[in-house]
Order: sequence, then C-alpha cells, then structure tokens
Amino acid sequence: MEQMDGTADTPELEQLYRDFDANNMAPLWTQRDDLMPMTPAPAAIPFVWRWKTLYDIAQRSGDLVPIGRGGERRAVGLVNPGLPGTGYATPTLWCAIQYLGGNETAPEHRHAQNAFRFVVEGEGVWTVVNGDPVAMRRGDLLLTPGWNFHGHHNDTPNPMAWIDGLDIPFASTNDVGFFEFGADRVTDEASPAVSRAERLWAHPGLRPVSVLEDKVSSPLSAYRWEHTDAALREQLALEDEGFPATLEQGHAAIRYTNPTTGGDVMSTIRCEFHRLRSGVSTAERYEVGSSVWQVFEGDGSVVLGGVEHHLETGDLFVVPSWVPWSLHANTSFNLFRFNDGPIMDRLNFARTYIPSQSKEAHR
Repeated sequence: MEQMDGTADTPELEQLYRDFDANNMAPLWTQRDDLMPMTPAPAAIPFVWRWKTLYDIAQRSGDLVPIGRGGERRAVGLVNPGLPGTGYATPTLWCAIQYLGGNETAPEHRHAQNAFRFVVEGEGVWTVVNGDPVAMRRGDLLLTPGWNFHGHHNDTPNPMAWIDGLDIPFASTNDVGFFEFGADRVTDEASPAVSRAERLWAHPGLRPVSVLEDKVSSPLSAYRWEHTDAALREQLALEDEGFPATLEQGHAAIRYTNPTTGGDVMSTIRCEFHRLRSGVSTAERYEVGSSVWQVFEGDGSVVLGGVEHHLETGDLFVVPSWVPWSLHANTSFNLFRFNDGPIMDRLNFARTYIPSQSKEAHR
C-alpha cells in the first residue's frame, strides 16, 4: 500500500493519477495542506499605502482622466501585492482613493455591492443617495448600501479626495454582482447641510414610529465626525474617572451601527473608529477575516506580522486573516477601520486570539 503523499511508483498508481488529471479530478491526500491548513494561510500580505503618494497619483489622474459614462468614477483601487491582477485589497474587501475635481459631477448608478466613503480631509462634495443629497466632510462615514442609486457633485472649485470601501471581491467570488446606470448627473443638485436621512434617523436612542421594520443596512446615510469624536472622548474621560469604558487602557473604540437592529451598518462590512492616547500600545491580536485601516489623525505605528511600519495622517494598511497586528501611538492616534466581520460572524468563522491574555474568543 502506497503512502498518501502523491508518490506514484507503480504503473497502476501512475495510471490512476493520469486518470485524475484527464477527468478534472484532484485527490484530497495530495493537497490537504492547501485546502485545510493548520491556521489561515492568506495569499494577501500585510501592506502599507502612503497617503501622500496616493493623493499625488489621484491628483494626476484628475488632470488627465475625465469623468464620464463607462468608467463612472475616478477611483484608484489599492492592489494587495499578494493578490496581483485582482485590484483587491483583501480577498473580501476593495478599497480605493476617489478624486473629484472642482465643480465636477460623477453620474448616478447603482450596484449590488455595498459601499461606503470615509473622508480624511476636505469638504464641498455632496453624495446623492436615492435622491437625497448628503454632505461629505472631514471625519464623516457615508453609506451607500447595495442597490441604492448614488452620484456625487462638487459645489466648489477645489478638488476633494476620500476613500471608498466595497465588498467587490466577495461579490465577485460568489457571483452576486449587478450594475445599472442611472442619471447622467445627479437627481438632486441641492447642497443642504443636513440630509433627509439624518433628519429622520440621526437622533441618539430615538426611532421614528413610522418606520419600525428592521433594515438589512443602516438607513442613516451619514455618521458625522462630531458624534464619533465625542463618543471616543467620553470613553477616555470615563476611564480617567475610574469607570470601565475603553477596549484597553488608553484605547477607545466605537463601532458604527444600524439604528434599526443595533448590528453592523451593512450586511458585509463592519466599520469602526479607534483612538489611542499618546504612548499607548495595544495588545497583539490575531483575527479571522481581513481589515483595512486608515490613519485619520496623529503619528504612530503598526506592527504587522512582526514588522513595524511608521504611520502618518491618511496612510492606509491592510491586515490579512490571522496576521498578528498591534498599534503604537506616538501622539494621540486616531484610526478608521473597516473589515469583513459581518460575513465571518454570520458564517461562524469569527475568531480572535490575544496571546498576552492567553485567550481565544469570537469577536
């Protein structure tokens, strides 16, 4: 009897392996390590993109590539070096820097994929979601859940850039994508300070009785920086007063939620914001699932798989599944994060390991 290692040293076994190939078959015993590794073995690798470089390239794209039907958006995807040829940041997440020139309009369209925008600097652009103009400002998280029509218009002569996050790789892998063109401009070119969605939903702890059914994605299209900032500030203030409020000592964090369910803002994407006091280092963590982070403000570093990377405002980095990571703050350090947590949770794959606490848990 031969060992189950793929060795073929008899005519009969050689013929068996030829028959596997000829009939598009592959025996488990020759590929078990690839199909079922002892721990996740991601093709994606930890990587850092520098905001200064990204913005320069986006700006040059703005000078050279006009917005129009077909391409639709002047968005430049961040390609993980471990996933060449894909345009993907991770196997489940797509991230891009989008650039809209002064007085430009990106036409409306919709797609099955879930999307959001996060603004690290600038203002003057409105994203119009299902006919509702939503102002985009520094520190804001803007949602465009799947199959919502959306376009953008810049009411100023100054360009603006932000990051887009979508579940494009997950949708592509599972063949669930749809796309449809909308208006050539936007259906409402108004520029109100507050969107209709915020007027209805952005009141803490209060829900309109007229809309009691739960929604798969959050109906609140904008999560404003002033609320995020206040929530983080109060966590640290409570910590100073001796009350349990932070994720770790000196590490405040919030998760953006769907006001109809208390769950994640969208069915496939989780969004969070983290703030570290100056001098604080987080515990090293391993997590199933992948995430993308952007530095919103401050100076610090991230250790990815044992390699430390210095970070400044706007820089982005990716953490593949089960790659250990930790953060260190040289100053007050603010970071936006999005990941595929809702997918991992729903499929019961979520898992977190913190070596310093010698514990493993679902997140």
